[in-house]
Amino acid sequence: MLLAIQDIDIEQKIQNAPDSSYQIGVFIGSMLPFVILVLLAYLLYNYNKKKNKDL
Repeated sequence: MLLAIQDIDIEQKIQNAPDSSYQIGVFIGSMLPFVILVLLAYLLYNYNKKKNKDL
């Protein structure tokens, strides 16, 4: 549902970019949610692994 609301067209943003630094910002902004989710999953995995090891 959230993806339908956000309707982001990255290709159009890059084509209308004023300079190359804007393109880098769009790329980082599109990758940031994925990186945060992977980091969160890794932290939860380590936390649960250590918690089960102590039992």
